[in-house]
Formats: sequence, C-alpha cells, structure tokens
Amino acid sequence: MPRYIFLAIMVGGLVTSCGFHRKKYDNPITKDTRQPDKVLYDRAVNDIEHGRYEVARITLNTLINTYDQSEFLAKAKLAVADSWFREGGTQGLAQAEAEYKDFILFYPTMPEAGESQEKICLIHYKQMDKADRDANQALRAQDECRQLIVQFPNSQFVPEAQQLLRNIQEALANGEFLVGDFYYKRGSNPSAANRFSRLVDQYPLYSKADLALMELGESYDRMGQRFRKDAGDAYARVVRDYPLSDYVDAAKKKLAELELPIPQADPVAYNRMKWEQENRTKPGIISRYTGIIKRGPDVSAAAKSGQPAMTNLKGTVPVSVPTAHGAPGFTGDVTATTVGSDASALDRLPDARSGAPAAGAPAGTEAKPGDAKPGDPSAPAAAGADPNAKADPNAKAADAQTPVDPKAQKKKKKEKKVKPQPAATPDPTVPAATPASTTPPATPPAKQPPSGQPNPPGQP
Repeated sequence: MPRYIFLAIMVGGLVTSCGFHRKKYDNPITKDTRQPDKVLYDRAVNDIEHGRYEVARITLNTLINTYDQSEFLAKAKLAVADSWFREGGTQGLAQAEAEYKDFILFYPTMPEAGESQEKICLIHYKQMDKADRDANQALRAQDECRQLIVQFPNSQFVPEAQQLLRNIQEALANGEFLVGDFYYKRGSNPSAANRFSRLVDQYPLYSKADLALMELGESYDRMGQRFRKDAGDAYARVVRDYPLSDYVDAAKKKLAELELPIPQADPVAYNRMKWEQENRTKPGIISRYTGIIKRGPDVSAAAKSGQPAMTNLKGTVPVSVPTAHGAPGFTGDVTATTVGSDASALDRLPDARSGAPAAGAPAGTEAKPGDAKPGDPSAPAAAGADPNAKADPNAKAADAQTPVDPKAQKKKKKEKKVKPQPAATPDPTVPAATPASTTPPATPPAKQPPSGQPNPPGQP
C-alpha cells in the first residue's frame, strides 16, 4: 500500500511540472514606477543642490533632447539657467542671462517668466560698481527691473523689483551728485546747476536731494540777478517737498533775502519723510570699515517707499551756452538716405565744388546753376578787362591735357631763385646801336619816351 501511495505522488509531480500550472504575470503599471524624464530631472536637481553644475547641465540637456514632449521640459530649461546663475562668475552670469531670456521668449505666460526677469535684474545688480565709477551695470540693472514691472505687472516679484530699482537709482543719483558737487566747489556754477537740476527732477527719492537743491539755488545765486527766480524755485522745493530736512531753515532764510514767498510744507511729503526716517536701516560698524573693499555701492540710505522713476529725462544744456536770439534750437532728427537706383548720378551731375563762392565774393554766397562760371566765353567782361579780347574755349582744355614735366618745374624754381642783375641806364646823348640784322622786327617799335627822359631799361 505505501508503495502505491508513493507512486501516485510521483505521477502528480510530473504532471504539474509539465506546464499545467502557469506562473502569475507581474504588471509594472500596478507597481510604484517612475517616468524616465522625471528621474532625469530629479537627478539634475540633486546635482545642482550639491554644486555639480556641469553634470546637472549634461543630464538636463539629455532630458531636453530626448523627451521633447515631456512635461518637465520648461522646468529643465529653467534649471539650466539656474545652474549657470548659481555657478556665478562673469561667464556664468552672462550665460545665465542668455538662458533666462530664452525661457521668457519660449514661455512668456508661465509664472516662472517673471522670476526669470527678476534673476536677470539681479545679475546686473550684483555686478554694480561704486557710485564714482562706471555706471554701465547700474544702468543695465535699471532697465531690466523696469522691464519686469512693465511686462509682468501682476508678478509676485514686482515689489522686490521696485526696491531693487530704488537702490539702483540711489547709486546713480549719488554719482550725479558727486559730479555736480565737484563743479559747485570749483566755481563752475552753470555746470553745477545743470547737473543738480537734472538730478532732482530725475531722482526725487534720492537721500541727498535736499542738499542738491540747496547747492542748486546757491549756484543760481552766484550767476547774478537774472537767475533770481530759478534760485527761489530751488529753495522753495526744499521747504515744500522736504519739510523734515536739516536745510529747511536755511532755505527759508534765503527766500526771505530774495523777497520771495515761503511755501507751506506738503503733508504727503511730510508723512513719507517721517516714515523713511523711522524705517531707514543704518549701516553697522563692520560695514563702515569694510566699505572700502566692497565692490558694490552703499545703498543703505535708499528710500523704502515711493514710486521709482520709470523713464529717463533728456539731458539739459547749461545756461552758459549761448543760443540764437529769438530762434529756437534745432529739435528735429538728423536723417541720412542712400543714393537712389540711378548710380550714374554722381558722374553726370556737376561737381559740388563748382558751387563754391568765387574769390572775393562775400561769405555765405554760393554760385547758382544759372550763374556764369570762370572761363565761360559767354560771361560778361570783368572790370578793367579788354572788351575786344576773345577767350579761347580750347585753351583751358589744352592746358589741362598738356603733361607737366617735373624737371622743367625744378628748373623754373632754380631760375626764380637767381636774382636778376639791374640793367644799366643808357645815356640819352649816345645814339642807340644799329642792330646787325636788317630783318624788320616782328613786333611794332616801342613807344619813345618824351624828350628829356631816359628810355626804360631793356628798350633802345
């Protein structure tokens, strides 16, 4: 009996091993799988966070080139720009700016577009120099921050861009003030007034705008009574627009000396200045001593409120520059056009030099097309010229075609250098010698001088 049982078990094992029992299929969809583009993106982000920027960019480029329909494509392009931005350096920041601009160009409606524009503003903001040095990076940063406010007005980065713009304009205004103060201290009053006038109009939020207005008024005072009203306007702006300034009493005293009315303080300006004084951040002790080695400008005194300037004013002309009486200056645009399709116009038209005024003509007169030209046979005879003399029209052309021998010119110059000997004065009592040749002269005989006077030299 046990023998049959064992035999049955062996037969059952053989039957099951022959394929009657099928293995269960593993469905990968049911498991916690991850998409390959997401895997590449996460790996690149991890490399960026750990400072492996080059490896991260290679991974991101693989994602962009392989999965062009991926939902992580826009984020991958932004991550490439962020990797260059974090790497820093002149080359890295320049490449980051180019990548951010490409992102804004391809994805202008995404929320990250405003962030990209804000990063571009920071790129130039970080490279700003001090106020008394090159202002190129500050001007670029100002333009980029204005672009963010105008192009993405609803972005969450607009308040930060406005504060960056106030800091940038504080540095630019400080540079203008240093130049104006240089002219003011050296007595160049028109130049100082020109600088200060544009400064207070362009950057009214500047922390030293009240001092600039005081020096503007004093510059006008030094230029004479003719600029009395301009000086009074500068002092009045100190009293009206900067009521908490330390120069209000001095401005009122100047207005009293000029016998001009003293304005009332603007309540809006009063509240703004009060809030600025209460919330202004003062530089610490360390920053005071390390400011010399710091690259960027000191913007600790920049305003924290108010609308920054969004446009650039045109430059003004100093009052010392004379202008034509009663004639306004030129305000148009200078344009230039190319030559038309008729390329032979320059060959057919007369030379421009033919319209130049003739010798002896008054200045400002030009020859007209109908006027007679020198050498024209139809032109009227000049004063003192022989009316019967006829001009040879071929003489000028023949002279122009005659080749000039350089040796002959040198010979003529040498002959001119030799001084001629004075001819001996003939004695009127001695008869003139008879010429050896009996051939009559080709020219008529010279006119004899009156009696009692010697013949001129060179005549018999």
